[in-house]
Amino acid sequence: MKKPVVHFEIGCNDIAETTKFYQDIFDWNVSIEGNSAVIDTGNEGGIPGHFNQLGPDEPQNYINIYIQTPTLEDDLKLIEIKGGKKVVGPIPLKDGREFAWFKDLAGNTVGLITPK
Repeated sequence: MKKPVVHFEIGCNDIAETTKFYQDIFDWNVSIEGNSAVIDTGNEGGIPGHFNQLGPDEPQNYINIYIQTPTLEDDLKLIEIKGGKKVVGPIPLKDGREFAWFKDLAGNTVGLITPK
């Protein structure tokens, strides 16, 4: 089964400032929800995303993609066997999905997320 890229995330240390920046330049519709903001880029069929303001000890400036997988735990085990490293999660989301982050062999952080 192929595992598509289904989401993107842009980290920031000021959600309001970052949201305004992208809205002003790209005319994206954004709805702020606490320390996160859901992004509608206006492209039907495009990849949805969000801005995320993590705590002061977390990464502030990052861009992450999420690969959808029904086998999150198995994928995390395989990632570690192949030389990668789990760095976050799995963490449950309000909608019933779970996500995790891992580092690949080059040190890039990539997300995994289960389907709805």
